[in-house]
Amino acid sequence: MDTAWEIGLLSRATDTDRKWQMPMRLPACNESIATAYDYCTRITAIHSKSFYIASAMLPPHKRKAIRALYAFCRTTDDIIDLKGREGERELKAWREWSLSSNPRTNDPVSIAWADARKNFNIPDLYAYQLIDGVAKDIHVKQYETFSDLTEYCYAVASTVGLMSMHIIGFEKGEEAVRQAIKLGVALQLTNILRDIHEDWLRGRVYLPQEELKAAGIGNHYFQEGINDKRWRDFMRFQIERNRSIYRDSWNGIHLLNPHGRMAIAAAATFYMGILDKIESRNYSVFSHRASLSGLGKLKKVPKLWLRYGKGSPVTMLNNINIM
Repeated sequence: MDTAWEIGLLSRATDTDRKWQMPMRLPACNESIATAYDYCTRITAIHSKSFYIASAMLPPHKRKAIRALYAFCRTTDDIIDLKGREGERELKAWREWSLSSNPRTNDPVSIAWADARKNFNIPDLYAYQLIDGVAKDIHVKQYETFSDLTEYCYAVASTVGLMSMHIIGFEKGEEAVRQAIKLGVALQLTNILRDIHEDWLRGRVYLPQEELKAAGIGNHYFQEGINDKRWRDFMRFQIERNRSIYRDSWNGIHLLNPHGRMAIAAAATFYMGILDKIESRNYSVFSHRASLSGLGKLKKVPKLWLRYGKGSPVTMLNNINIM
């Protein structure tokens, strides 16, 4: 049975009325569109090795669309992370032109993203929800309850999964949407656990305030980087809940087009590896940022390929190495 937070997020995801969609007017030159996609591929390769490697497992036309989606999301995040309150006006402008029916010809991300939206009929609602979720970081610095936090996770991560699902292809129906929401929440929770220290330096604490208070953890833990038994017990609970949501979402992979299952399974597996890293360092997230090395990620690929792989594994490995 779904929990209250899952039911609430599902209602947000199913309001995909066609009123959100607009006809696209793209540059007439196919070379311009191809150049725009190449630019998005470079952004993905530079900023997210996990996303880059996972997307390499998709067919070429879906691979470039997923990377355009990543570039759109990355650009949205950077406006706030790099500029803070000063980026509020820029984010509003980006919201308008990045989802315009007539993207700016000097903006390769907007061009590639518009082409991907058109080709895969991606509901604009999810993109609007993502931008509005990122905008919360300007004014909202903490969340009182876990349910409150999942609403943020939905906006900045589940929406990405829902857009990805339209690119990959999926069995139509509510269950696929439900599972994509859960996986997005799980991925964002992993980000939050990994980035506790960096977020604190930006003045943000995403961990639920009522759970921190119940555990007896105050701001001095973040200021001083305290890693005592109280902190470790708290983190152990957070990680186990995170893993539980991953487990609940895993069956959703089988609702995707077979050619896309490997990519999503890889992305989820790479992120779960971050939780393993946090545990291996005795839950210390203040002095080290937990991450899975490129080699560590590649070591996980063969087992995933046996279960989800389609096409030639040699071709897939060659795609990973293309910059």
